[in-house]
Amino acid sequence: MAALGWLTPRRRSATARSVLAGEASAEAARKSTQDLPDTAQGEEPEFPVHGDDRAAAFFDLDNTVMQGAALFHFGRGLYKRKFFETRDLARFAWQQAWFRLAGIEDPEHMQDARDSALSIVKGHRVSELKSIGEEIYDEYMAERIWPGTRALAQAHLDAGQKVWLVTAAPVEIAQVIARRLGLTGALGTVAESIGGVYTGKLVGEPLHGPAKAEAVRALAAAEGLDLSRCAAYSDSHNDIPMLSLVGHPYAINPDAKLRKHARELEWRLRDYRTGRKAAKVGIPAAAGVGAVAGGTAAAIALHRRRR
Repeated sequence: MAALGWLTPRRRSATARSVLAGEASAEAARKSTQDLPDTAQGEEPEFPVHGDDRAAAFFDLDNTVMQGAALFHFGRGLYKRKFFETRDLARFAWQQAWFRLAGIEDPEHMQDARDSALSIVKGHRVSELKSIGEEIYDEYMAERIWPGTRALAQAHLDAGQKVWLVTAAPVEIAQVIARRLGLTGALGTVAESIGGVYTGKLVGEPLHGPAKAEAVRALAAAEGLDLSRCAAYSDSHNDIPMLSLVGHPYAINPDAKLRKHARELEWRLRDYRTGRKAAKVGIPAAAGVGAVAGGTAAAIALHRRRR
């Protein structure tokens, strides 16, 4: 995680922090690159345009590419490796459950989750977390990749375009997932490290909302991309700033607000979930919900018994 903590002065504006976070994430993302194979999307015969090297695709991660929240699965893996105690797991699980079930991202919950994650990794080596990330991907994440979204990403790769993950998850986790899926790279929240050791601070702010749009804008400028020819995919209304940047926005497994917005603007929509509740509320279906809900319930129950 080249970034988890506040590096900016308190009085710096939110816009300035978003720009800093975006630029830091874009710089980190450009350091990793690759490719893979699968299927192409058939509904749009002329898109993605084959050989258009000024076009690229940007994919949100949580509930767009993967069922559930990557940070929650990463937390499960760290807990298994005794990075933190049961009471910390209960708090962390509750924060994730609130986000998934309420369908909103409360600023206080987000800051608490961020601070929890920073305190957990502080003092650990970046190389250690990267290695653990590889193991956690195999344990908890690989089976939760949406085949439909992966096929969309593959269509862009097959057309000779670059494909980037754009997520508030730590950039190291995002890079592991991108590499395992054969994508070009990843933009993610950058945690500050000195001498290869996490300081417990962020570079800028979490890559969320407007910061995602800034990261995409910065990467597009660095890569010489034409955003009007690019595509972006997300499940959340919080990513409307990113989706609005590109000429080809897609709502994937959308929450209610994004679904409404997408219909009003005639954006393309894909829903790979099953069950009316999942489609309505915008949370992971079937196994995704079971894993999160089960883990959360167990953690909270243990926490209550200890009090």
